[in-house]
Amino acid sequence: MKDLYQFFNHFSPLSDNTWRAVQPLFEETFLKKGAFFLQEGQIATQIGFLRKGVVRAFYRTSEGIEYNKHFFVTPSFIGGYASLITHKPTTIVLQTLTDCEILTTDFRQLTALYDNHGDLERIARKLAEAYFVQKEEREIDLVLLDAEKRYEIFQNQYPGLEQMIPQYHIASYLGVSPTQLSRIRKKISGR
Repeated sequence: MKDLYQFFNHFSPLSDNTWRAVQPLFEETFLKKGAFFLQEGQIATQIGFLRKGVVRAFYRTSEGIEYNKHFFVTPSFIGGYASLITHKPTTIVLQTLTDCEILTTDFRQLTALYDNHGDLERIARKLAEAYFVQKEEREIDLVLLDAEKRYEIFQNQYPGLEQMIPQYHIASYLGVSPTQLSRIRKKISGR
């Protein structure tokens, strides 16, 4: 739980009183590689704090084609945020790409603490703002940057991840084919 406490405090100081209220809400969960934290069509109720491992967020078309939207690496929160807020079925899927250790909690129980623990609400707001900025930057990169530059940004944002996950997941995330990614990698390594 120490890593969760440090993560919260990275965004804003968390009082001892708030930590005593938050800590019992989380329980340790272990998911094997390939397991699902959230499946398409589910209504999300849980969020998780990723302590160890890698999780991908992706969409699947009606033809079964998958598009990777995001990779979650340690430490980060995971969950179907839109579904958590709207209480509607999610279109996003969260799947582990490695064995994962996750601290999970019921989203409603956690957010119920906001009224009496303003420091927790402030942390949640700052976290949501950080994810919003990250999402907006990614959308801009996909539209304005070429694949080679997007790959370089991926390498900077996720150091070491290439050695942990299949290349086709990276290609999907970058919006290119595995063959195109191979050419980009070859070009960059030849410099």
